[in-house]
Amino acid sequence: MEDFRQTYLRLCKEGGVEPQESVVAQLQERRASQGSRLDLSGQSLSADTCSVLARAFQNDVVFTEVLLCDCMLSEEGAKLLLTGLFCNTTVKVLDLKGNNLRTTGAEVLGKLLARNKTLRRLVLEWNALGVWDEGFSLFCEGLASNSVLTQLDLRNNQINHHGASELALALKRNSSLEVLDLRWNNIGLLGGRSLLEALQKNKTMVQVEMAGNNIPSDTLKALEQTTANNSDRRSMLKESCSRTHVLNKEIQTLKDEKSRQFLSLMETIDRQREDIGRSNRSTSIHISQLQEALNERKSAVNSLTAKLQMTEAALALSEQKNHNLGELLTRVKAEREEQQERRSRERRKEQEDRALREGKLLRETQNLTETNVQLRSKVEEMERRCKCQQQQIFDLKQELTNSTAELKLRLAQAEDRLEMEKRRSKQALEDMDSLRQKEVDHVNRHLEESERALQERIIKLEGQRIQLEEELSKSKAACVTERAQAEEELGRVRTQVRLEEQEHVSSLEEKLRSVRSCLQEAQLHCSQQKQTISELQAKNGQQSIETDGLRRRIDELQQELSGKDQERVAEVSRARVELQEQIGHLQAERTAQGGLKEKISALERELKVLSSNHREALLDKESEMSSLLEKLRLKEAEIHRMREDEANRFSNLQSAFHSYFQGSPLGNYSSPRK
Repeated sequence: MEDFRQTYLRLCKEGGVEPQESVVAQLQERRASQGSRLDLSGQSLSADTCSVLARAFQNDVVFTEVLLCDCMLSEEGAKLLLTGLFCNTTVKVLDLKGNNLRTTGAEVLGKLLARNKTLRRLVLEWNALGVWDEGFSLFCEGLASNSVLTQLDLRNNQINHHGASELALALKRNSSLEVLDLRWNNIGLLGGRSLLEALQKNKTMVQVEMAGNNIPSDTLKALEQTTANNSDRRSMLKESCSRTHVLNKEIQTLKDEKSRQFLSLMETIDRQREDIGRSNRSTSIHISQLQEALNERKSAVNSLTAKLQMTEAALALSEQKNHNLGELLTRVKAEREEQQERRSRERRKEQEDRALREGKLLRETQNLTETNVQLRSKVEEMERRCKCQQQQIFDLKQELTNSTAELKLRLAQAEDRLEMEKRRSKQALEDMDSLRQKEVDHVNRHLEESERALQERIIKLEGQRIQLEEELSKSKAACVTERAQAEEELGRVRTQVRLEEQEHVSSLEEKLRSVRSCLQEAQLHCSQQKQTISELQAKNGQQSIETDGLRRRIDELQQELSGKDQERVAEVSRARVELQEQIGHLQAERTAQGGLKEKISALERELKVLSSNHREALLDKESEMSSLLEKLRLKEAEIHRMREDEANRFSNLQSAFHSYFQGSPLGNYSSPRK
C-alpha cells in the first residue's frame, strides 16, 4: 500500500497534477492494513486523478480488488481510468457501482474485457449502459471475446430487449461466464426469449438472475431449468474427471506391479542361467554315461512327446476359442452400433426407467468386479504353486547337476516364444485401444449431428410461433369482419394440436418400447458374456486339474527313475517348460477377459452419456410444449374477450336504437295507436 501511495504522489508530481487529498487520506488509512484491496468508494474522482490512477494501475502488482462505487466518474475520467486497467495482471475484482456510465463507458468496458486476461468479477450496478444501443453492442462484443470473466452484475442499467438480444449473441460465443445478474432492467418478453435461446447453447452459465424485467413466468422457469441443466452437467463432468484420474492411478499401479514381476522373473532367469553354467562344467565329465542313459530312455521320451502333442492340441483348441471370442466381440460391437443408431432417434422420456437401469447396471458391474477379484485370487494361487514347483525344480537341479546342452537350446526357444507372445499381446492391446478411440469419435460426431438437428427444429418452431403472432395481430385488426373465420381457424388449430399431441405420445410410447427391447438385448449380451466367463473359469479349472495330473506323473517318474537321476532332471525340466507355456496361454486368455470387461464398462459409460442427453432433450421439449399451450390459452382468452366486446357493442346499439325510437316523434305518435 505504501508503494502505491508513493507511486501515486510521484506520478502527480511528474504530471503537474495536484494530489487529491481524499485519495491520499484513503491510501494513508489503508497503509496500516497492508491488504490487497483498494477501496475508493464515495470519493469524487476528477479526470486528472483518474489519469494518474490509470498510470499507477498499469504497473501495479499489489491490488487484486478495486472498489470505485459512487465515485461520480465523468465520461472522460472513466475512459482514462479503465484504459489503465487494460494491461493490469493482478486485479481480479472491479466494482463500478453507481457511476452513471453511458456510451463512452460501455465502449471502454468492452475494450477492457477484450484485452484484460485476469479480471474475474465485474460489478456495474446502477449505471446506464443500456441507454444507447451502439455503446452497449460494443460492450457485448468485448464480453463475447473475453475468456476469463466468471461473474457479471448488470442490475439497474436500463437494458431493453435490443440490448438483451446483443447480450444473447455475446453469451453464445462466451465460454467462461458463470453468474449473470440482470435484475431490474426492462428486458421484456422478446429479450427474455433471446436470452433463453442463448443459454440453450451456452453450457457454462450456472446462475442467471432475471427478476423485475417484465418476463413471463414460463420463460423464467425455462431459464432456471437451463441453468440447472448446466450446473448438473458441470458436476457430472467433474465427477467423470475424478473417476478418470482414479482409474489412471490404478492402471499406473498395475503397470508398476507388472514391471516389478517382470524384473523378478528376469532375476530368476539369470540365476537359472548361472546354475546352468555351473552344471555344464560338471556335465562334461558325465557325457559318456549320459549317452547310454539316453539310449535307454528313448521310449520315455516318445511317451512325453505324445503328451506334448496332446498339450499342443489343447493349445490349438484354446486359440480357436479365443478366435471365436474375437468374432463374438465384433458382433457385439456391430450390435452396439445398431443400438446407438436406434437410441439417437429415441431421446425422450426415460428418467424413471433410466434410474432403475443404472442401478441394475451398477449391481452387475459390482458382480463382475467381484468375479474379477476371485479370478485374480485364483491366478495368484496358481502363481504361488508355480513358484513352489520352481523352487523344487531348482533344488533338484542343484542336487543332480546332470543337465545337457539341449537345455540351453530349449531355454532359448522358450525365451523366443515368450517374447513373441508379449509382442502379440501388446499388438492386440494397441488394436483394441485404436478401435475404442474410433468408436468414441463416431459417437461424439453422431451426438453433435443430433444436437444440430434439434436446434434447427427449435428455430423452425420459433418461426411458426412468430407467424402465429402475426396472424393474431391481423385477426385483432379485422375482428368484426373475420370473427367466423377466426373461430374456424381456432377449431382447426385445436384439432391439429390434439392430433399432433396424440401422434407425439404414440411415437414416445413406441420409442419407449424399443428402448426397453434394447435394454433386454443388452442384458442378454451381458448374460452371454457371463456365460463365456464361466466357461473360461471351467477351462482354467480343467487346466489346473491337468497340472495336478502332470505333477503326479512327475512324482511317479521320480520313483521309477531313482537309479537314473540325471535323465529324470532333463525330463522334468522339459515338462516344466510345457507347464510354463500353458500358464502363459492362460494369462493371455485372462488378458482377453480383461479386455471384454473394459468393453462392458465403456458400453455402460456410453449408456450414461446417452441417458443425460435424453434427459436434456426431454426437458427442452417439455418447455416447448408448455410455451405452445400458453400461446393457445392466450389466443382463446383474446377470442373470448372479442366475443364479449361484440356482445357489449350489440347491447349498446340495441339500447341506443330503443332510446332513439322512444325519444323520436314517430315513437310518440305510435304509442296512442297501440
